[in-house]
Amino acid sequence: MGAGGQMNVSKTEEDILKRVPVSKPPFGLGDLKRAIPPHCFKRPLTRSLGMFFRDLVIIYAFYYLASNYIPILPKPLSYIAWPIYWLAQGCILMGFWLLGHDAGHHAFSEYEWVNDAFGFFIHSVTLTPYFSFKYSHRSHHAHTNSLEFDEVYIPKRKADTFFSEFLNNGPGNVFTLLLRTTLGFPLYLFFNAYGRDYEGFVNHYLPQCEIFNDRERGQVVLSDSGVIAVLYGFYRIALAQGVKTTLFLYGLPLFVMSGFFITLTYLNHAHPAIPHYDSTEWDWIRGALSTVDRDYGRLLNWVFHQGNENHVIHHLFPTIPMYHASEARDAVKSILGDYYKWDNTPILKALWRDTVECIYVEPDANSENKGVYWYFK
Repeated sequence: MGAGGQMNVSKTEEDILKRVPVSKPPFGLGDLKRAIPPHCFKRPLTRSLGMFFRDLVIIYAFYYLASNYIPILPKPLSYIAWPIYWLAQGCILMGFWLLGHDAGHHAFSEYEWVNDAFGFFIHSVTLTPYFSFKYSHRSHHAHTNSLEFDEVYIPKRKADTFFSEFLNNGPGNVFTLLLRTTLGFPLYLFFNAYGRDYEGFVNHYLPQCEIFNDRERGQVVLSDSGVIAVLYGFYRIALAQGVKTTLFLYGLPLFVMSGFFITLTYLNHAHPAIPHYDSTEWDWIRGALSTVDRDYGRLLNWVFHQGNENHVIHHLFPTIPMYHASEARDAVKSILGDYYKWDNTPILKALWRDTVECIYVEPDANSENKGVYWYFK
């Protein structure tokens, strides 16, 4: 169990599924900030570089072992070793990606150009357009759990019968889960799947799409150039070493990483106990509090730099680096009280439960809070 699980164990399913309060909290962001030790807001570059090189060393070690030793294993063993490599490398790449995400929030160092340089490198090698994602993700943080303006994981309404009826069954749940965890990330980047409705076609690689303003479009082109350069590198490797080798050493680990990306982000934002708000009720702090911390177990918590178990504090103070987030979370937990949601349900079980339970959102039938929406199935 991860540190978060030790910190706040949910004892029953009833505790886990208990709804968070929806009234305006009796505390403000300033109250929370004063409770956090000041050093938690510091972003020493040396410590961030330590995490960066830690991940690079592990990534290279896995690559070296896979490229030099798996090909000489007898067939039955290689059939087992390759999937283990894809899974292990995909996990580490997810943790590495999260460092780029931190850089996009300027939580990697005190220097903006250093943040953008490292974020650009990390996200480009993981085939993510850095500045494009940074700007759409900024909008997500500015409008979390707003039905009108949040940027991603916009829940469906009951009137959307394709989701509330056609997919609201066993086979539909399986299809939804498989599609989300295999193709969800590229579908989001290319077609804005799970994202906010815009009038035109939305694509993270198109500088003219509505996500971006005129000042940002040049950096979107730069993001595209970074991804294209990495893809060209893979093309050259494929010419030299073969398509199969390139796919096994690079492609499939990145595919696993994209599955983990969707799993982490979905489980931090979809839960039967957290609300969404329309414009009559939404405000920033309640939206930021409508997120969930999850326990992936001690090993994966470490691999993911504790990002999965500190998502609530991340939405409240996104410039706090991941290595200070647990301390900051613990400092405000007593103030947050019931507004804080922790779920230590085993991840595969939670992923299935929330896929089944979180089909569409509607207000409670007899509630006076018609601007507060809850998941139903």
